[in-house]
Amino acid sequence: MKRRIIAPLLIAGLVLLAGCLSAPLQTTLGSSDGTDATTISTTGTGEVTAESDLAVVNIAVTATADSADEARGMVADDVAAVRTALTDAGIAEDAIQSSGFHIYPEYNYGGEERELVGYRAAHTLTVEVAPDRAGEVIDLSVGAGADEIRGVFFTLTDEKRAELRSEALTNAVESAEADANTVAAAANLEITGVHTANVGGGYSPRPYPVAYAEDAARTTSAGAPTELTPGPVTVSATVQMVYTAE
Repeated sequence: MKRRIIAPLLIAGLVLLAGCLSAPLQTTLGSSDGTDATTISTTGTGEVTAESDLAVVNIAVTATADSADEARGMVADDVAAVRTALTDAGIAEDAIQSSGFHIYPEYNYGGEERELVGYRAAHTLTVEVAPDRAGEVIDLSVGAGADEIRGVFFTLTDEKRAELRSEALTNAVESAEADANTVAAAANLEITGVHTANVGGGYSPRPYPVAYAEDAARTTSAGAPTELTPGPVTVSATVQMVYTAE
């Protein structure tokens, strides 16, 4: 009796499996609200390129001394001189911000035991200016006591970034819609509306590497100002669109 029951079930299972394997691959069309609908999903990307309107200069003042307090005091004096040089040149005080500060001991590990040789202090400033003043900030800072330029970053102000992102989103939607219309035409369908839309993407500022202050100091002492040429900034946006069609 058991074989009479199992055999028909086994045969039925094999028939169902064969049917699954022989069935053609299909795409189920529908909508997220459970109603039947024909939809076309596309992804569009839009880009807008513009000149940078903001330069971020990272400056460091460092000092080494026998005591931590002496190193701190040396750095404090030089940072004050750098701030004064920048504000005297018309750079707003709120455009000059501290972005890092540390003091740590330095050791000589050449012997059997490590030997304390002094303390190193560093104070990092971030200065935001118009791109055409980035070189001036470097020269003024090095001349006033900064000994490291840790990089220049050409980017966008919040207002400019928002403006360009709106343009990039418009371009992305137009791209997605064009693709949807192409697919619809090929399938003898017509786009009837937008079912869903998801927004993503961001902007891509271009970093500009700058040598450390030893090179900048040599350039300044030779009389030639530091000149930097920023590249364009590309703002991108991506949208995922689902269109209804019939």
